[in-house]
Amino acid sequence: MSKHNKNHNQPSHSKPDAVRMRLDKWLWAARFYRTRTLAKEAIESGRVHYAGSRVKTSKEIAVGDELSIRQGSATAMTEKTVVVEALTAQRGNATDAQVLYSETEESEERRAYYAEQRKLANLARPDNKPNKKERRDLQRFKHQQD
Repeated sequence: MSKHNKNHNQPSHSKPDAVRMRLDKWLWAARFYRTRTLAKEAIESGRVHYAGSRVKTSKEIAVGDELSIRQGSATAMTEKTVVVEALTAQRGNATDAQVLYSETEESEERRAYYAEQRKLANLARPDNKPNKKERRDLQRFKHQQD
C-alpha cells in the first residue's frame, strides 16, 4: 500500500453514516454547544441526561435515543427533550444541525409555558426608573402609610 492512499486507515468517525458516536461530539455537531469542551463540561456537570440518568462524555449514542438537555443561565434555564434523528461528526450550519434531532411535543409545550411565565413576570416591572420627583412622591407616600 502506498503512503498517499487517501482511503488507507481512514478514521471511523469521518464516515457520515456512522451507527454510533460519542455524545459530546454529537452535541457539538448539533450546535447545542459552541465547542466540544463546553459540551463535555455540560455532560460532566449533569445538564445532559440519557434515558433519565446522567451519562459520561464518551457515551455512545445511536439514532432514536432520547436526550434531555438543559441550557441557559439559572434565571432563564431551558430544558429540551430531543430524539436523535441522525449522526454526523461534522459541524454544519444551523439548518443542517436541525436535521440531526427532533424535539418532543411535551418539551416544546413546557418551554413555551415557561417562556410565557417569564414574560408575565417581566410585565410587573416598570418600563423605566422613577425620576427625582416621582421618587420623592413615593417616599412621602410610604411615610404616610407608616
